[in-house]
Amino acid sequence: MPSPTHTFDAIVVGSGISGGWAAKELCEAGLKTLLIERGRNVVHLKDYPTANWGPWDAPHRGEMPLADRQQNPLANACSYYGEETAHFFVKDAEHPYIQEKPFGWIRGYQVGGKSLIWNRQTQRFSDFEFTAPARYGFAVDWPIRYADLAPWYSHVEKFIGVSANKDGLPQLPDGEFLPPWEMNCVEKEMQRRIMARWPERPVIIGRCAHITQPQPVHLQQGRGQCQARNRCNRGCPFGGYFSSNASTIPWAQKTGNLTLLTDTVVHSLIYDGEEGRATGVRVIDAHTHQASEYYSRIIFVNASALNTLLIMLNSTSGRFPNGFGNDNGLLGKYISWTNYRGGVSGSYEGFDDKYYSGRRPTMVIIPNFRNLAKQDTNFLGGYLTRIFTGRQRGIHSTVDVGPQYKDDLSVAGPWYVTMSMQGEVIPKESNYVYLSSDEKDPFGIPQLVTSCDYDENDDNLVDDFLQQASEMMDAAGAKNIGTGDNHMTPGLDIHEMGGMRMGKDPKTSLLNAWNQVHGCDNVFVTDGACMTSTGTQNPSLTYMALTARAVNHAVEELKKGNL
Repeated sequence: MPSPTHTFDAIVVGSGISGGWAAKELCEAGLKTLLIERGRNVVHLKDYPTANWGPWDAPHRGEMPLADRQQNPLANACSYYGEETAHFFVKDAEHPYIQEKPFGWIRGYQVGGKSLIWNRQTQRFSDFEFTAPARYGFAVDWPIRYADLAPWYSHVEKFIGVSANKDGLPQLPDGEFLPPWEMNCVEKEMQRRIMARWPERPVIIGRCAHITQPQPVHLQQGRGQCQARNRCNRGCPFGGYFSSNASTIPWAQKTGNLTLLTDTVVHSLIYDGEEGRATGVRVIDAHTHQASEYYSRIIFVNASALNTLLIMLNSTSGRFPNGFGNDNGLLGKYISWTNYRGGVSGSYEGFDDKYYSGRRPTMVIIPNFRNLAKQDTNFLGGYLTRIFTGRQRGIHSTVDVGPQYKDDLSVAGPWYVTMSMQGEVIPKESNYVYLSSDEKDPFGIPQLVTSCDYDENDDNLVDDFLQQASEMMDAAGAKNIGTGDNHMTPGLDIHEMGGMRMGKDPKTSLLNAWNQVHGCDNVFVTDGACMTSTGTQNPSLTYMALTARAVNHAVEELKKGNL
């Protein structure tokens, strides 16, 4: 007989962006919910130790010392990792894995997960993304379309706060927006010139989960207006951007229905063959390594894509000898991510008497214009273009320290402009993860093995971006244009997706249209592992919308007695 103190209506594994949303929605629906986090507790306001540091407060001005670079080469490869943020990242030795091919698996083990260190860009998928696999013959057809998710996008956007313009673009649907951030003078000039040459390439302000004008629902969360400080990845004491810590988890706690269990590693799901359903999870205490079990009627696995796959692959039983739900052998296959390899930079003359205010938390973007209605290139997929501009400082200084250097820094130099790509990686069976047969992690759980790489399609996409971005930069008036492929290791984009994809057919997918495991309908997966394809958008908003939609379905099915 399961212990009453270990029995709940619902269990959510992982407290990041999607797990926090699952907990919020389940608790609001009245379900007694256990939220399990393998890392430590991080409480909004209380546990942001570097949030108000000045540059002089960091012992090495934000740079990691040599010893840390040697001990944590993987973490240091992430651009967000530094003295102000290191406490929100998993160190290399804490959770080892095996790179059959180079893959940078960036993780954040704490309450809030990577919602404390994400880039906060929020764009909806359109039907171009939801229909692309079927139209172009890759992956499998999504089991949903934009109309299925649109009301849930709205539901999420209103709660988290998204600043943007309503741009009226079919490839980037509008949402429930707060006032947008403003472009600077150079960006406006580039917008004018690029759209005069290519009207089908709209240059717009980015859409981001930052509160520019707090609404009652944001004030009820205890959140305030973004202060444009550019210290987001340290944790925001204003709650100006969305994180699980500042938003969904406190909201769930206010219902009285949430139990938060931290420092607890989920080992596997428990499957009851007689009942034909999952009954709970096996866990290991992160400090004592003591094992225990928790039970529930429904389970949401939101541990972040690769950790979700690790848990599912490790959840074997008589019914699922090759991993939970893995009747077709596809669990862990068709991994994809976002391609950030291409970059173009240049200088911009004029506007010497103009500057900008604050540190705006979003960039200017050009939504995807490739392979929309039809394939018009030598590659599948497309890319979103990100534009960054600013003024250089201190470039003419003849000294590196002292009063003169300080004075030189106060003089604004010329404008610079860069374009970088956010490219779609097509899911392929040859990109996969699996469990090691002999290597274990510190908890005795098999280590994950990653085997993922770029291919010719990705290379062709990068080449096209470099050519098109160079032409756009030239048309926009940039000078001294240079291009480059940084050959970024897969995974360092922190957008890993797939491995337990949604689909219509149990023979070719693992989840149905409601994110339920085909072979066990009381288990849901709504993090990046569920993604059928990647699109060119930042994916987190889609995770949140899918989660809210799946919880609504789960609650309705529970009421009907179907789960």
